[in-house]
Amino acid sequence: TISSTAEKVVYLVVFHLSFVMFVWSYWKTIFTSPASPSNEFCLSKADKEQYEKEERPESQQEILRRAAKDLPIYTTTASRAIRYCDRCQLIKPDRCHHCSACDICVLKMDHHCPWVNNCVGFSNYKFFLLFLMYSLLYCLFVAATVLQYFIKFWTNELPDTHAKFHVLFLFFVAAMFFISILSLFSYHCWLVGKNRSTIETFRAPTFRNGPDKNGFSLGCSKNLREVFGDEKKYWLLPIFTSLGDGCNFPTRLVIMDPEQLTVSSQNEPAKSSGANQSFPTRPLSESQNRLLASDSQWVESGPEEENVKSGAKKHIIVSLES
Repeated sequence: TISSTAEKVVYLVVFHLSFVMFVWSYWKTIFTSPASPSNEFCLSKADKEQYEKEERPESQQEILRRAAKDLPIYTTTASRAIRYCDRCQLIKPDRCHHCSACDICVLKMDHHCPWVNNCVGFSNYKFFLLFLMYSLLYCLFVAATVLQYFIKFWTNELPDTHAKFHVLFLFFVAAMFFISILSLFSYHCWLVGKNRSTIETFRAPTFRNGPDKNGFSLGCSKNLREVFGDEKKYWLLPIFTSLGDGCNFPTRLVIMDPEQLTVSSQNEPAKSSGANQSFPTRPLSESQNRLLASDSQWVESGPEEENVKSGAKKHIIVSLES
């Protein structure tokens, strides 16, 4: 009797815990508004008026290049043009795309999910992953607890009541949802490991050296931290802990300016003692970014920092003009 009571308590605790985490994650995925680009990516009033007056695409691109020269943009269109949204009238940050269903530009957009009636992007991607995971565990828990009655149904050990058809239906629904969600969850786990979005899987972002699906990949461990954060104790909770602001992403630069490469190698030995260093405000090379190099930090002040900034700025300009 004691053993039976303990099993019931464990069953109820696991059931309610999995259900609460499932609902919490689902709620956060639905009601977290998709993050949009900041005002710095919007054209000024003068540039916007000039852009609308120009009829030649070359002249419009020149206006966009001038407006984007100080922005942290590393990707362009396939034709080497500045990524601009005519609907939202702003220069798109890296990994940002316009959602036709929400009618806004979404930062690090993955896809528009009809299951949650919301865009899945930078602001709620972690919640979406947790929603899939807890849905998977919930379906597995239901199927496992109903399995014994399902077996009894086929061996004619269940009483001849209408309830046995409910057991059969419940097991099949839980099993089918488990298989479906398992494939989707596995796919997104692979995307996290590669640091890609669903859109980037089908259409690789274009960098200075051409399309590169792995342009934002920092290694499996660091890719995971970019989505879930540095504090592992918060990974399984639907609390926003993703690194960055959604507009700036570290990139693994395959081709860099020689000047920036030289400055980076000179700056690499410098270490910072700050444990709570904030996420970089600009995409940085491996020697300058804490996500790319776990023990490397950048210098907070001094001439070397100015050289690094000028080198990064030059790379952005050359990337957009090439």
